[in-house]
Amino acid sequence: MIAHVQLEDVTFQYKTNSSILTDINVQIEENSFVSILGPSGCGKSTLLNLIAGFIPTYGGSIEVDGKPVKSPSGEKGFVFQDLALFPWLSVYKNVEFGLKMQDFPKEKRAKKVNEMIELVGLSQYADFPISSLSGGMKQRVALARTLATEPNLLLLDEPFSALDAQTRDVLQEELLTLHEKLKMTTVLVTHSIDEAIYLSDTIILLSKNGTIKEIVDVNLAKPRDRTSSDYNQYQKQLYDFLRNERQQA
Repeated sequence: MIAHVQLEDVTFQYKTNSSILTDINVQIEENSFVSILGPSGCGKSTLLNLIAGFIPTYGGSIEVDGKPVKSPSGEKGFVFQDLALFPWLSVYKNVEFGLKMQDFPKEKRAKKVNEMIELVGLSQYADFPISSLSGGMKQRVALARTLATEPNLLLLDEPFSALDAQTRDVLQEELLTLHEKLKMTTVLVTHSIDEAIYLSDTIILLSKNGTIKEIVDVNLAKPRDRTSSDYNQYQKQLYDFLRNERQQA
């Protein structure tokens, strides 16, 4: 498999000299689904922001498609935890926003926006203001807006954390469908053990001290049966990891 994202000896610390990430070495294969899991404060979101190019200064090397990462770029799509939608605009205009900023031709822009809104199942809500939508529908809009720019690397920072369990399960299934349909490398930051196992080909376990404790390959067929004994074995492994991290802290 081709390494789509490569991190070598990556370190990051704030100006206070407090280290957040140390000696991060990871290869993320093309079209794979990878989750980053660890206790609060271990640097999960920081690592995702480094890959996105939001943090230009760091130690070591980060490459996407063989090119050094120092700034955001069009091939990297990012879905924020707070979604960053414009509540006063319609679903259509929110999805259109990124394309408009890229000066995408108007006719092609309309076609792409409608395709993305249909892809996430919101065609009948295209003219609705964001403020009138449920949490799950807003999440679909955020995904559609990001996917409209056709990134080949999708970065997700706890996008489902504020949703109820039922909506979260539905959106996890939809995200898997989109991932397989669009064939894009996906990296997800999550606090949820279940979410990491259900979605991921690989799970990166970050310790409290900002180092990689282990990289776990999830060898289960998709879609996954959350009630199977093999699934529960992965749950126990990841639960033990997080419990040990809490105890050490």
